[in-house]
Amino acid sequence: MESELEEAERVGVIIVGGGICGLATALALHRNGIASLVLEKSESLRATGSAIILQANGWRALDHLGLGIASLLRQASLPIDSGELRCVKRMDLIKSLADMLPSGTLKLGCRVTSIERDPFTRRPLLQLHNGNLIRPKVMVIGCDGVNSIVADAVGLRPPRTLPMCVVRGLTTYASGHGLENKLVVLAKAGLQLGRMPINHKQVYWFMTCRMKLWTRRETAIAKDSNIIRQWSVESLDDFPMQDRDMVARSDLPSLHLTDLKYRAPWDLIGAGFRRGPIAVAGDAMHAMGPFLAQGGSAALEDAIVLGRCLSNFTADNLNLRRRKMTSEIEEAIGEFVALRRRRVMRLSAQTYLMGLLVQNSSSTIVKLVIRTFIGILFGDGADHANYDCGSLSADNDGHCEL
Repeated sequence: MESELEEAERVGVIIVGGGICGLATALALHRNGIASLVLEKSESLRATGSAIILQANGWRALDHLGLGIASLLRQASLPIDSGELRCVKRMDLIKSLADMLPSGTLKLGCRVTSIERDPFTRRPLLQLHNGNLIRPKVMVIGCDGVNSIVADAVGLRPPRTLPMCVVRGLTTYASGHGLENKLVVLAKAGLQLGRMPINHKQVYWFMTCRMKLWTRRETAIAKDSNIIRQWSVESLDDFPMQDRDMVARSDLPSLHLTDLKYRAPWDLIGAGFRRGPIAVAGDAMHAMGPFLAQGGSAALEDAIVLGRCLSNFTADNLNLRRRKMTSEIEEAIGEFVALRRRRVMRLSAQTYLMGLLVQNSSSTIVKLVIRTFIGILFGDGADHANYDCGSLSADNDGHCEL
Protein backbone atom coordinates (compact mmCIF):
# COMPACT_ATOMS: atom_id res chain seq x y z
CA MET A 1 0.00 0.00 0.00
CA GLU A 2 2.92 2.31 0.71
CA SER A 3 3.97 2.29 -2.94
CA GLU A 4 0.42 3.21 -3.96
CA LEU A 5 0.47 6.15 -1.54
CA GLU A 6 3.75 7.35 -2.97
CA GLU A 7 2.31 7.03 -6.48
CA ALA A 8 -0.77 9.00 -5.44
CA GLU A 9 1.35 11.85 -4.10
CA ARG A 10 3.44 11.96 -7.27
CA VAL A 11 0.31 12.39 -9.39
CA GLY A 12 -0.83 15.98 -9.59
CA VAL A 13 -4.59 15.43 -9.63
CA ILE A 14 -6.70 13.16 -7.42
CA ILE A 15 -10.28 12.46 -8.54
CA VAL A 16 -12.63 11.16 -5.86
CA GLY A 17 -15.29 8.91 -7.38
CA GLY A 18 -15.07 6.44 -10.25
CA GLY A 19 -18.49 6.90 -11.81
CA ILE A 20 -19.30 8.49 -15.15
CA CYS A 21 -18.08 11.97 -14.22
CA GLY A 22 -14.91 10.82 -12.48
CA LEU A 23 -13.80 8.51 -15.29
CA ALA A 24 -14.69 11.03 -18.01
CA THR A 25 -12.76 13.75 -16.17
CA ALA A 26 -9.71 11.49 -15.82
CA LEU A 27 -9.88 10.69 -19.53
CA ALA A 28 -10.28 14.36 -20.49
CA LEU A 29 -7.19 15.23 -18.44
CA HIS A 30 -5.27 12.30 -19.93
CA ARG A 31 -6.15 13.46 -23.44
CA ASN A 32 -4.56 16.81 -22.55
CA GLY A 33 -1.42 15.22 -21.12
CA ILE A 34 -2.34 15.46 -17.43
CA ALA A 35 -1.99 12.41 -15.19
CA SER A 36 -4.58 11.77 -12.52
CA LEU A 37 -5.55 9.08 -10.05
CA VAL A 38 -9.19 8.06 -9.54
CA LEU A 39 -10.11 6.80 -6.06
CA GLU A 40 -13.28 4.69 -6.12
CA LYS A 41 -14.72 3.35 -2.87
CA SER A 42 -16.33 0.27 -4.46
CA GLU A 43 -14.36 -2.91 -4.99
CA SER A 44 -15.46 -3.01 -8.63
CA LEU A 45 -16.62 -0.57 -11.29
CA ARG A 46 -19.89 0.91 -10.07
CA ALA A 47 -22.97 1.71 -12.11
CA THR A 48 -25.75 2.97 -9.85
CA GLY A 49 -28.87 2.43 -11.92
CA SER A 50 -29.34 0.22 -14.95
CA ALA A 51 -29.19 2.67 -17.86
CA ILE A 52 -28.75 6.32 -18.67
CA ILE A 53 -30.43 8.60 -21.18
CA LEU A 54 -28.00 10.71 -23.21
CA GLN A 55 -29.25 13.66 -25.22
CA ALA A 56 -27.54 15.46 -28.10
CA ASN A 57 -25.39 17.62 -25.80
CA GLY A 58 -24.10 14.52 -24.03
CA TRP A 59 -23.16 12.88 -27.32
CA ARG A 60 -21.35 16.06 -28.37
CA ALA A 61 -19.33 15.89 -25.16
CA LEU A 62 -18.43 12.25 -25.89
CA ASP A 63 -17.44 13.25 -29.44
CA HIS A 64 -15.14 15.92 -27.99
CA LEU A 65 -13.66 13.30 -25.66
CA GLY A 66 -12.69 11.29 -28.72
CA LEU A 67 -11.13 7.80 -28.91
CA GLY A 68 -14.20 6.39 -30.66
CA ILE A 69 -16.19 6.01 -27.44
CA ALA A 70 -19.27 7.77 -28.81
CA SER A 71 -19.19 5.69 -31.98
CA LEU A 72 -19.07 2.40 -30.05
CA LEU A 73 -21.96 3.41 -27.81
CA ARG A 74 -24.04 4.62 -30.75
CA GLN A 75 -23.66 1.21 -32.37
CA ALA A 76 -25.07 -0.42 -29.22
CA SER A 77 -28.11 1.85 -28.89
CA LEU A 78 -31.12 2.90 -30.95
CA PRO A 79 -31.76 6.53 -31.93
CA ILE A 80 -35.06 7.73 -30.48
CA ASP A 81 -37.37 9.72 -32.77
CA SER A 82 -34.63 9.80 -35.45
CA GLY A 83 -32.47 12.05 -33.28
CA GLU A 84 -29.52 11.86 -30.92
CA LEU A 85 -31.63 10.92 -27.93
CA ARG A 86 -30.46 7.45 -26.95
CA CYS A 87 -30.42 5.19 -23.93
CA VAL A 88 -27.27 3.25 -23.06
CA LYS A 89 -26.46 0.80 -20.30
CA ARG A 90 -24.58 2.60 -17.55
CA MET A 91 -22.00 -0.15 -17.31
CA ASP A 92 -21.32 0.02 -21.05
CA LEU A 93 -20.54 3.73 -20.73
CA ILE A 94 -18.44 3.28 -17.59
CA LYS A 95 -16.43 0.41 -19.06
CA SER A 96 -15.86 2.34 -22.30
CA LEU A 97 -14.38 5.23 -20.30
CA ALA A 98 -12.36 3.03 -17.93
CA ASP A 99 -10.87 0.93 -20.74
CA MET A 100 -9.37 4.04 -22.35
CA LEU A 101 -7.53 5.16 -19.21
CA PRO A 102 -3.84 4.37 -18.67
CA SER A 103 -3.20 1.32 -16.51
CA GLY A 104 -3.16 2.17 -12.82
CA THR A 105 -5.29 5.30 -13.11
CA LEU A 106 -8.29 3.75 -11.34
CA LYS A 107 -7.82 2.56 -7.76
CA LEU A 108 -10.74 0.48 -6.46
CA GLY A 109 -11.57 -0.03 -2.80
CA CYS A 110 -10.23 3.42 -1.83
CA ARG A 111 -12.83 5.23 0.25
CA VAL A 112 -12.06 8.82 1.20
CA THR A 113 -13.45 9.67 4.64
CA SER A 114 -12.35 13.30 4.99
CA ILE A 115 -10.54 16.11 3.17
CA GLU A 116 -8.68 19.00 4.73
CA ARG A 117 -5.88 21.38 3.75
CA ASP A 118 -2.44 21.08 5.28
CA PRO A 119 -2.04 24.19 7.50
CA PHE A 120 1.59 24.65 6.40
CA THR A 121 1.70 23.71 2.70
CA ARG A 122 -2.00 24.42 1.92
CA ARG A 123 -2.02 21.23 -0.13
CA PRO A 124 -5.13 19.02 0.07
CA LEU A 125 -4.95 16.22 2.62
CA LEU A 126 -7.13 13.15 2.03
CA GLN A 127 -7.75 10.52 4.69
CA LEU A 128 -8.73 7.02 3.54
CA HIS A 129 -10.92 4.54 5.38
CA ASN A 130 -7.85 2.54 6.44
CA GLY A 131 -6.22 5.54 8.10
CA ASN A 132 -3.75 6.30 5.33
CA LEU A 133 -3.23 9.91 4.24
CA ILE A 134 -2.69 11.18 0.69
CA ARG A 135 -1.26 14.61 -0.11
CA PRO A 136 -1.85 15.23 -3.83
CA LYS A 137 0.65 17.58 -5.42
CA VAL A 138 -1.85 19.85 -7.16
CA MET A 139 -5.60 19.44 -6.66
CA VAL A 140 -8.61 17.30 -5.77
CA ILE A 141 -11.73 16.96 -7.94
CA GLY A 142 -14.84 15.57 -6.28
CA CYS A 143 -16.94 13.44 -8.61
CA ASP A 144 -18.38 11.41 -5.74
CA GLY A 145 -22.09 11.91 -6.29
CA VAL A 146 -24.94 13.44 -4.32
CA ASN A 147 -23.55 12.38 -0.93
CA SER A 148 -20.18 13.93 -1.70
CA ILE A 149 -17.36 14.08 0.84
CA VAL A 150 -15.64 16.66 -1.37
CA ALA A 151 -18.76 18.86 -1.49
CA ASP A 152 -18.66 18.94 2.30
CA ALA A 153 -15.00 19.96 2.15
CA VAL A 154 -15.69 22.97 -0.10
CA GLY A 155 -18.60 24.07 2.09
CA LEU A 156 -21.61 23.15 -0.04
CA ARG A 157 -24.90 22.66 1.74
CA PRO A 158 -26.29 19.11 1.72
CA PRO A 159 -28.60 18.48 -1.26
CA ARG A 160 -32.33 18.70 -0.73
CA THR A 161 -34.65 15.71 -1.02
CA LEU A 162 -37.70 15.72 -3.28
CA PRO A 163 -40.89 14.20 -1.82
CA MET A 164 -40.61 11.49 -4.48
CA CYS A 165 -38.86 8.20 -5.15
CA VAL A 166 -37.89 6.47 -8.38
CA VAL A 167 -37.57 2.86 -9.50
CA ARG A 168 -35.41 2.11 -12.52
CA GLY A 169 -35.00 -1.17 -14.37
CA LEU A 170 -34.36 -3.09 -17.58
CA THR A 171 -36.58 -5.64 -19.28
CA THR A 172 -35.14 -8.09 -21.79
CA TYR A 173 -37.28 -9.63 -24.54
CA ALA A 174 -35.50 -12.65 -26.01
CA SER A 175 -37.48 -12.46 -29.26
CA GLY A 176 -37.51 -8.65 -29.47
CA HIS A 177 -39.79 -6.12 -27.80
CA GLY A 178 -41.46 -4.76 -30.97
CA LEU A 179 -41.79 -1.27 -29.49
CA GLU A 180 -41.38 1.95 -31.42
CA ASN A 181 -38.14 3.88 -31.04
CA LYS A 182 -39.77 6.47 -28.81
CA LEU A 183 -39.55 7.80 -25.29
CA VAL A 184 -43.03 7.18 -23.86
CA VAL A 185 -44.10 8.75 -20.56
CA LEU A 186 -47.47 8.00 -18.92
CA ALA A 187 -48.78 9.73 -15.79
CA LYS A 188 -51.71 8.88 -13.52
CA ALA A 189 -52.62 9.65 -9.90
CA GLY A 190 -49.21 10.67 -8.63
CA LEU A 191 -47.33 8.04 -10.64
CA GLN A 192 -45.22 8.52 -13.74
CA LEU A 193 -43.99 5.63 -15.87
CA GLY A 194 -41.52 6.11 -18.70
CA ARG A 195 -39.90 3.67 -21.10
CA MET A 196 -37.55 3.73 -24.07
CA PRO A 197 -35.71 1.01 -25.99
CA ILE A 198 -31.96 0.56 -25.62
CA ASN A 199 -31.75 -1.89 -28.50
CA HIS A 200 -34.14 -4.30 -30.21
CA LYS A 201 -34.28 -6.64 -27.21
CA GLN A 202 -33.90 -4.44 -24.15
CA VAL A 203 -36.09 -1.66 -22.76
CA TYR A 204 -35.18 0.80 -20.04
CA TRP A 205 -38.04 1.92 -17.80
CA PHE A 206 -38.45 4.20 -14.81
CA MET A 207 -41.29 4.88 -12.40
CA THR A 208 -41.55 7.93 -10.13
CA CYS A 209 -44.11 8.38 -7.40
CA ARG A 210 -44.97 10.94 -4.77
CA MET A 211 -43.61 10.14 -1.33
CA LYS A 212 -47.08 9.87 0.25
CA LEU A 213 -47.52 6.70 -1.81
CA TRP A 214 -44.26 5.40 -0.36
CA THR A 215 -44.62 3.90 3.13
CA ARG A 216 -42.16 2.80 5.80
CA ARG A 217 -42.60 -0.78 4.66
CA GLU A 218 -41.38 0.06 1.17
CA THR A 219 -38.45 2.03 2.60
CA ALA A 220 -37.41 -1.03 4.59
CA ILE A 221 -37.40 -3.32 1.53
CA ALA A 222 -35.69 -0.91 -0.87
CA LYS A 223 -32.78 -3.34 -1.28
CA ASP A 224 -34.94 -6.37 -2.11
CA SER A 225 -35.31 -6.60 -5.90
CA ASN A 226 -38.18 -9.10 -5.77
CA ILE A 227 -40.29 -6.88 -3.54
CA ILE A 228 -39.37 -3.76 -5.52
CA ARG A 229 -40.68 -5.45 -8.66
CA GLN A 230 -43.83 -6.71 -6.92
CA TRP A 231 -44.57 -3.28 -5.42
CA SER A 232 -43.97 -1.58 -8.78
CA VAL A 233 -46.39 -3.88 -10.61
CA GLU A 234 -49.06 -3.42 -7.93
CA SER A 235 -48.66 0.36 -8.15
CA LEU A 236 -49.43 0.31 -11.89
CA ASP A 237 -52.97 -1.12 -11.66
CA ASP A 238 -54.44 1.63 -13.83
CA PHE A 239 -51.72 1.50 -16.50
CA PRO A 240 -51.85 -0.43 -19.81
CA MET A 241 -51.30 -4.18 -19.53
CA GLN A 242 -48.32 -3.97 -21.90
CA ASP A 243 -46.50 -1.68 -19.50
CA ARG A 244 -47.42 -3.67 -16.40
CA ASP A 245 -46.14 -6.80 -18.13
CA MET A 246 -42.89 -5.00 -18.98
CA VAL A 247 -42.31 -4.19 -15.30
CA ALA A 248 -43.35 -7.70 -14.21
CA ARG A 249 -40.75 -9.21 -16.58
CA SER A 250 -37.95 -6.84 -15.57
CA ASP A 251 -34.47 -8.21 -14.92
CA LEU A 252 -34.11 -8.43 -11.13
CA PRO A 253 -30.41 -7.43 -10.94
CA SER A 254 -31.21 -4.23 -12.85
CA LEU A 255 -33.81 -2.92 -10.40
CA HIS A 256 -32.79 0.10 -8.37
CA LEU A 257 -34.88 2.22 -6.01
CA THR A 258 -33.82 5.59 -4.58
CA ASP A 259 -35.16 8.83 -3.28
CA LEU A 260 -34.44 11.93 -5.37
CA LYS A 261 -31.92 14.53 -4.23
CA TYR A 262 -31.23 17.86 -5.86
CA ARG A 263 -29.64 21.28 -5.50
CA ALA A 264 -32.24 24.01 -5.93
CA PRO A 265 -31.52 26.73 -8.53
CA TRP A 266 -31.25 29.38 -5.81
CA ASP A 267 -28.70 27.22 -3.96
CA LEU A 268 -26.41 27.37 -7.01
CA ILE A 269 -26.34 31.16 -7.38
CA GLY A 270 -23.62 31.82 -4.84
CA ALA A 271 -22.54 28.26 -4.12
CA GLY A 272 -18.82 27.77 -3.59
CA PHE A 273 -18.08 24.86 -5.90
CA ARG A 274 -14.41 25.13 -4.97
CA ARG A 275 -12.14 25.93 -2.05
CA GLY A 276 -8.55 26.56 -3.01
CA PRO A 277 -7.30 23.59 -5.08
CA ILE A 278 -10.38 21.48 -4.26
CA ALA A 279 -13.42 21.46 -6.57
CA VAL A 280 -16.54 19.42 -7.38
CA ALA A 281 -18.16 18.27 -10.62
CA GLY A 282 -21.06 16.09 -11.73
CA ASP A 283 -23.78 15.25 -9.21
CA ALA A 284 -21.55 16.49 -6.39
CA MET A 285 -21.83 19.92 -8.00
CA HIS A 286 -25.34 20.00 -9.47
CA ALA A 287 -27.50 17.07 -8.34
CA MET A 288 -30.86 17.34 -10.09
CA GLY A 289 -34.05 15.36 -10.54
CA PRO A 290 -34.46 13.06 -13.56
CA PHE A 291 -37.17 15.15 -15.23
CA LEU A 292 -34.96 16.51 -18.04
CA ALA A 293 -32.77 13.39 -18.25
CA GLN A 294 -29.69 15.64 -18.23
CA GLY A 295 -27.71 14.45 -15.20
CA GLY A 296 -25.33 12.21 -17.13
CA SER A 297 -24.93 14.55 -20.09
CA ALA A 298 -24.20 17.51 -17.79
CA ALA A 299 -21.54 15.45 -16.02
CA LEU A 300 -19.86 14.69 -19.36
CA GLU A 301 -19.92 18.42 -20.15
CA ASP A 302 -18.22 19.10 -16.80
CA ALA A 303 -15.43 16.69 -17.70
CA ILE A 304 -14.74 18.37 -21.05
CA VAL A 305 -14.77 21.92 -19.66
CA LEU A 306 -12.58 20.99 -16.70
CA GLY A 307 -10.12 19.21 -18.98
CA ARG A 308 -9.95 22.31 -21.17
CA CYS A 309 -9.49 24.72 -18.26
CA LEU A 310 -6.60 22.62 -16.92
CA SER A 311 -5.04 21.92 -20.32
CA ASN A 312 -1.96 24.07 -19.65
CA PHE A 313 -0.98 22.13 -16.56
CA THR A 314 0.94 19.23 -18.10
CA ALA A 315 3.67 17.55 -16.05
CA ASP A 316 6.41 19.59 -17.76
CA ASN A 317 4.60 22.89 -17.19
CA LEU A 318 4.01 22.07 -13.53
CA ASN A 319 7.72 21.47 -12.98
CA LEU A 320 8.67 24.71 -14.73
CA ARG A 321 6.15 26.85 -12.87
CA ARG A 322 6.05 25.25 -9.43
CA ARG A 323 6.19 28.58 -7.57
CA LYS A 324 3.18 29.94 -9.42
CA MET A 325 1.43 26.59 -9.60
CA THR A 326 -0.98 27.04 -6.70
CA SER A 327 -2.34 30.41 -7.78
CA GLU A 328 -2.57 29.39 -11.45
CA ILE A 329 -4.34 26.13 -10.61
CA GLU A 330 -6.84 27.98 -8.44
CA GLU A 331 -7.40 30.48 -11.24
CA ALA A 332 -8.09 27.64 -13.69
CA ILE A 333 -10.53 26.02 -11.26
CA GLY A 334 -12.25 29.38 -10.82
CA GLU A 335 -12.60 29.62 -14.60
CA PHE A 336 -14.22 26.17 -14.70
CA VAL A 337 -16.70 27.12 -11.98
CA ALA A 338 -17.58 30.40 -13.69
CA LEU A 339 -18.13 28.68 -17.03
CA ARG A 340 -20.35 25.97 -15.61
CA ARG A 341 -22.41 27.95 -13.10
CA ARG A 342 -24.76 29.58 -15.62
CA ARG A 343 -25.30 26.33 -17.51
CA VAL A 344 -26.08 24.20 -14.46
CA MET A 345 -28.29 26.91 -12.94
CA ARG A 346 -30.40 26.92 -16.10
CA LEU A 347 -30.63 23.11 -16.16
CA SER A 348 -31.46 23.07 -12.47
CA ALA A 349 -34.23 25.66 -12.85
CA GLN A 350 -35.86 23.85 -15.76
CA THR A 351 -35.59 20.49 -14.01
CA TYR A 352 -37.09 21.96 -10.85
CA LEU A 353 -40.12 23.30 -12.72
CA MET A 354 -40.59 20.00 -14.55
CA GLY A 355 -40.49 18.26 -11.18
CA LEU A 356 -43.22 20.55 -9.87
CA LEU A 357 -45.39 19.50 -12.81
CA VAL A 358 -45.01 15.85 -11.85
CA GLN A 359 -45.65 16.52 -8.15
CA ASN A 360 -48.77 18.65 -8.80
CA SER A 361 -50.50 16.26 -11.17
CA SER A 362 -53.99 16.92 -9.75
CA SER A 363 -54.14 20.73 -9.98
CA THR A 364 -54.94 22.03 -13.46
CA ILE A 365 -54.36 25.67 -12.48
CA VAL A 366 -50.97 24.99 -10.90
CA LYS A 367 -49.89 22.95 -13.92
CA LEU A 368 -50.97 25.78 -16.25
CA VAL A 369 -48.96 28.32 -14.26
CA ILE A 370 -45.87 26.09 -14.25
CA ARG A 371 -46.13 25.42 -17.99
CA THR A 372 -46.44 29.16 -18.59
CA PHE A 373 -43.25 29.80 -16.63
CA ILE A 374 -41.44 27.05 -18.53
CA GLY A 375 -42.58 28.53 -21.85
CA ILE A 376 -41.47 32.04 -20.88
CA LEU A 377 -38.09 31.00 -19.50
CA PHE A 378 -37.16 28.09 -21.76
CA GLY A 379 -39.13 28.40 -25.00
CA ASP A 380 -40.08 25.02 -26.42
CA GLY A 381 -38.24 23.34 -23.54
CA ALA A 382 -35.81 21.38 -25.72
CA ASP A 383 -33.03 23.94 -26.12
CA HIS A 384 -31.08 22.35 -23.26
CA ALA A 385 -30.12 19.51 -25.62
CA ASN A 386 -28.82 21.88 -28.33
CA TYR A 387 -25.97 23.03 -26.10
CA ASP A 388 -22.31 22.45 -27.04
CA CYS A 389 -19.79 22.56 -24.20
CA GLY A 390 -16.88 23.04 -26.62
CA SER A 391 -13.82 20.95 -27.35
CA LEU A 392 -11.00 19.76 -25.10
CA SER A 393 -8.53 22.09 -26.77
CA ALA A 394 -7.72 25.40 -25.08
CA ASP A 395 -8.30 27.00 -28.51
CA ASN A 396 -11.81 25.48 -28.32
CA ASP A 397 -12.19 25.17 -32.10
CA GLY A 398 -14.55 28.13 -32.22
CA HIS A 399 -16.89 26.68 -29.59
CA CYS A 400 -17.58 28.51 -26.38
CA GLU A 401 -19.58 28.20 -23.21
CA LEU A 402 -22.73 30.31 -23.21
